[in-house]
Amino acid sequence: MNFELFIAKRIIAGKGYKNSISSPIIKIATIAITLGITVMLIAVSIGSGFQKKIRDKMSGFKGHVQIVNYDNNNSEVSLASIEKNQPFYPKFENIEGVKNVQVFANKFGVIRTETDFEGVIFKGVTSDYDFTFFEEYLKEGRLPDFSLKRNKEILISQSIADRLHLKLQDTIQIVFNAEKHKNKFAQRKPIIVGIYNTGFEQFDKTMLIGDIREVQRLNKWNENEIGGFEVLIDNFDDLALKGDEIYSSIPVTLNSATIAENYPLIFNWLDILDNNVWVIIGIMILVAGINMVTALLVLILEQVQMVGVLKALGSPNWSIRKVFLYNASYLILKGLLYGNIIAITLLAIQKYGKFITLDPENYYVSTIPVSLDILSILLLNIGTLILCFLMLIIPSYIITKIKPSKSIKFA
Repeated sequence: MNFELFIAKRIIAGKGYKNSISSPIIKIATIAITLGITVMLIAVSIGSGFQKKIRDKMSGFKGHVQIVNYDNNNSEVSLASIEKNQPFYPKFENIEGVKNVQVFANKFGVIRTETDFEGVIFKGVTSDYDFTFFEEYLKEGRLPDFSLKRNKEILISQSIADRLHLKLQDTIQIVFNAEKHKNKFAQRKPIIVGIYNTGFEQFDKTMLIGDIREVQRLNKWNENEIGGFEVLIDNFDDLALKGDEIYSSIPVTLNSATIAENYPLIFNWLDILDNNVWVIIGIMILVAGINMVTALLVLILEQVQMVGVLKALGSPNWSIRKVFLYNASYLILKGLLYGNIIAITLLAIQKYGKFITLDPENYYVSTIPVSLDILSILLLNIGTLILCFLMLIIPSYIITKIKPSKSIKFA
């Protein structure tokens, strides 16, 4: 063990400041580090949780990329059909990272009960649809059986069921506009076999899931006519890249758009949330760094006699500066340890207990989502340690200005 590490160990053990006047300041600095990393970890985990949860819900309802007829004009309903037989269906052969290609067709309708009515979007799908998302949020019942020759089974949301006082196995009446006769209407009486609740009220309050063949009958389409395709990709971070690749791979008569392009307001809100997280991280690191600088300066001034003695014995300035930098690094690590324990405990309680709830009308989720990512936690801790350490190098330069002849007499 070299000389400066030996001295640093003695200071850390309490020989230098434990019972000194600098003790309260050092405790405050350690608390600042603890609170700083706690707030940063909570901000990053909740911000990341919001993004992942909302992205997953959006893609569960709409896919990552939608391929439709140009005449749809971004409408929620399928205004114009396209042919199901396409070179990219059921799989994009020339694009990697595509998880699934599934067909759909949307039709607007009105649910009528004895006392009320509600406008809904009937989303028709087939057995190729990835129901993983709805399986996760299925509260009651089961998924529709697409092996039936005439499938009248549907999924509805808990939101619709509560407003219209519906339950499993109820047969409901839905009125649709007849596509070929604008002034005539068609009725269907599907059976509720499943109730889901995603907490994404923007879609929950309107979306029904049923068989695409019902939409084809209502629109007088043949079995090869559909409303469009939804493409699911493996990695959301590649959304823009895969969106461009998909657009370049489809016929010129079709149009494709990512969910970020179709719902820019929601994704702009997520970007703002992401920016807020970075602002919080910057402020917390700055506050923690300033507190550590203050603690280091006080510790140097308190140990000025020791600095003078070390210089008189021939120790170089950088070796003496390292004594205090080692000491400060220990305090930073101590604050990081406590902060991680507090933050991870609080986040785990929220993740598994879901105690703090939100209004899904405003936040698209019913509880505060938490994402505990090990890599993000490690990077945040390492980044905080490095930045705080770098902030301490400049104030440690004051040691070079201390003269042994004067400091040894300093009291």
